[in-house]
Amino acid sequence: MSEQYTIAVVGARGHTGAELVRLIRDHPALELILAGSRELAGEPVPGLTEVFYESIGAEDLAGRDLDVVVLALPDGAGNTYVDVIDEQTVIVDISADHRFDDTWAYGLPELFREKLKGARRIANPGCYATATQIALAPLLEAISGVPAVFGVSGYSGAGTTPGPRNDPDRLRDNLMPYRLVGHNHERESIRHLGVPVRFIPHVHPAFRGLLVTAHIPLGRSMTPAEIEARYVEQYGEEPLIDIRDAIPELRDGADQRGVIVGGFATSEDGLNAVVIAVEDNLLKGAAVQAIQNVNLALGLGEFDGLDG
Repeated sequence: MSEQYTIAVVGARGHTGAELVRLIRDHPALELILAGSRELAGEPVPGLTEVFYESIGAEDLAGRDLDVVVLALPDGAGNTYVDVIDEQTVIVDISADHRFDDTWAYGLPELFREKLKGARRIANPGCYATATQIALAPLLEAISGVPAVFGVSGYSGAGTTPGPRNDPDRLRDNLMPYRLVGHNHERESIRHLGVPVRFIPHVHPAFRGLLVTAHIPLGRSMTPAEIEARYVEQYGEEPLIDIRDAIPELRDGADQRGVIVGGFATSEDGLNAVVIAVEDNLLKGAAVQAIQNVNLALGLGEFDGLDG
């Protein structure tokens, strides 16, 4: 039997936390021993008869012998936990709190894999930022100007706290733009790609799934075939990136563990490209990526537990 690693999930009740619990439960080398949720405290974790949800405060993690802690908490809520966790314990933070902190590894493996191997503090990327960077990265050297990225996500991306962006009645037969400038995932993409990006997010009535359409100005004329060839060259061996000629739709990404990239097109003069990326905002946009990062940090196979 392979070595087993103990893991805790703080914030296990949320949409992402629930996905994490399911992935960890089926992982061959991870043992979930703590699942934090005040609301579900005392109830059994589905599929794990000997593990119960607990109300976990920072003091409950101090001095605990854990190999991994995943913080699936709202922005700003995790640092009290970080402060007491042993420095040799791997922390993967799902929130935005450390995505701009150079002392934390940035956890988008397809672009920054080597920096994640053996890391002990990992900032999981945002869902939109994941799709945006995957969509733009192969063309970075060809970009001339500022790419504009239209994004739309299912309402699970707004979390479980009630509000307009996760209100099914408000969203019915609707498309809701929000945070029209300065979205965190825009800033995040700019920081890690090293180029300016303009991003406009929207919420769709579907529960899950995420789509970005990237309009990319180019410094020289290119054909759709040339554009696609760059994506095949960069991502052709990536198990979680599926490159397609067809235009992906939002529902194509729902319940998928990776990213679908396609719809490669150029303007008549070849100086503007369009690329579409779709994913599940709760999976590759959050929980699946966290498992990739845990695997890399522990020296396991990056895709262990993700092939089911």
